[in-house]
Amino acid sequence: MIRKIKRLLLFLLLIGIAAGGYYGYAFYQFAEDIQHPNVVDHRQEPGETKAAELPVWDGKERVNILLMGVDRRGMKNSGLPRSDSMMLVSVDPVTKRYDLFSILRDTYVKIPGHGSSRINSAIVEGGPELAMQTVSQLTGLSVDRYVITDFEGFKHLIDAVGGVEIDVEKDMRYRDPTDKGAYDIHLKKGYQRLDGTKALQYVRFRHDATSDYTRTERQRKLMSALASQMKSGTTLLQLPSILKQVTPYVQTNISSMDMIKLAGLGLSLDTSSPGQYQLPPMGAFRESHRAGSVLIPDVQKVQQFVEKALLPPEKTEQPPAASSPEKKSDTPA
Repeated sequence: MIRKIKRLLLFLLLIGIAAGGYYGYAFYQFAEDIQHPNVVDHRQEPGETKAAELPVWDGKERVNILLMGVDRRGMKNSGLPRSDSMMLVSVDPVTKRYDLFSILRDTYVKIPGHGSSRINSAIVEGGPELAMQTVSQLTGLSVDRYVITDFEGFKHLIDAVGGVEIDVEKDMRYRDPTDKGAYDIHLKKGYQRLDGTKALQYVRFRHDATSDYTRTERQRKLMSALASQMKSGTTLLQLPSILKQVTPYVQTNISSMDMIKLAGLGLSLDTSSPGQYQLPPMGAFRESHRAGSVLIPDVQKVQQFVEKALLPPEKTEQPPAASSPEKKSDTPA
């Protein structure tokens, strides 16, 4: 009897080692593959500043990662897409907390070496490196890591995890004139599980009174739901398959070792109530018709807002999440 138990334990141990090796290899291969230009292939121009080599993250310091969703529809091989959405994720390994900052794409900022323009055009002018530099300049944070995906990558990720449960706050309808209706929006109000196509519709909808303000609020809402979903036991078991499905649609400059550390940290993060904010916040910008309808931020106020948002909860009350504001009248620059 004792011999049978020993054999069973040995068998289970071997199965565990094999499974661990399989999962480890799948994650390592994914981490290696997405460091190639799968989404944005930016070729540096003569005289353009070369990206500095990233220092190895010690796993203890705060890390800031710029998430960019790009729209590659109609782009030629030599072109670069504008970022359709920009979100800064700031992770504190000590407190196990993460904060989400949505950056309104009509924010009119100085793009280093390229004058002033909407912040979502920084990636067009100088690829993800310039986008990170521009966001650093706006927020006052050191942003040197990024993750990019496109519409198809977003859809594949949501489908791969089995969809995401979201309370859709109202009926949403929009006819997209491009792509023969492939990106039309048809959503019904109510709590439901959204597949990749429906989730993309949810985060893209901006055709209401507050436009991009509530769109970015929905993006943060879905990202939080996705973070919680990724920690579920069922999703973790499916991890190798999920990684394989999304690899062609994801690009990053995060090293394999740092990614492994971040993955381990992600399992211990508190995903129940992340800080969620809009940048620039209300009261820290003015609307203008310079180069179209844009938002001109007060950079000092934006940086003060970000600094306060990242203070430990016991040291300060969280600044109010600036979303769903009433529409203000335009003020000429």
